[in-house]
Amino acid sequence: MQTAINLWPLLGVLVIIIGFVLRFNPMLVVALAAVATGFAASMPLDKLLAVIGTGFIKTRTLPLIILLPLAVIGLLERHGLRLHAQNWIARFTGATVGRLLIAYLFVRESTAALGLTSLGGHPQMVRPLLAPMAEGAAEARFGKLPEPIRTRLLALCAATDNVGLFFGEDIFVAFGAIALMHTFLLGSGLDVEPIHIALWGIPTAICAFIIHSWRLHRFDRQLVRELQGQAPAVTPSAAQERAQ
Repeated sequence: MQTAINLWPLLGVLVIIIGFVLRFNPMLVVALAAVATGFAASMPLDKLLAVIGTGFIKTRTLPLIILLPLAVIGLLERHGLRLHAQNWIARFTGATVGRLLIAYLFVRESTAALGLTSLGGHPQMVRPLLAPMAEGAAEARFGKLPEPIRTRLLALCAATDNVGLFFGEDIFVAFGAIALMHTFLLGSGLDVEPIHIALWGIPTAICAFIIHSWRLHRFDRQLVRELQGQAPAVTPSAAQERAQ
């Protein structure tokens, strides 16, 4: 005998879709979706409020964990973090964009392989530190960069972080993708230990490092070919005056 399935609780999904399409406040939309789902499932009002309250208490520190680092980084940028990073890297005459990004790629991939994936990232590392340092290294040799080249440089900074994280974390045995591949192989009748899956990620990570490092080295040569002799080198004081 088949039992009927109550599909009315799925109204909460419809509420979320309509709310996001109409661009209402996300917190209000989620709260209304929870209330709609609870009433559709015939939950008593006191139990519904208890469930919502319990969920709120368990996750009330989550926004603080996410927003606090961004607020700190924004405060540092407000007080000249990007400018100091540019001026610091400009002191090294041998520093180039390619060398800087290759060094960061190595560190990012190595730390991700150890499970330290939060040591880098676009908001906390690329935007406030890596991109200004790469831009400062380029401007110290070639002067102010044309906007198309500057955009390519910033894209390479973001790509370097992505490549290092993506291929580095595949070596970490406790990474979720390793567990997913292990489960999939078990379902196909292949019992492969997670440590073996992680070890076979090492050749791929090495190849990714070599290929992306070659791209970064090629970008250095492109900068020399396109900008050599175009403008005099920029000193740290000149860069500070231009930023002001």
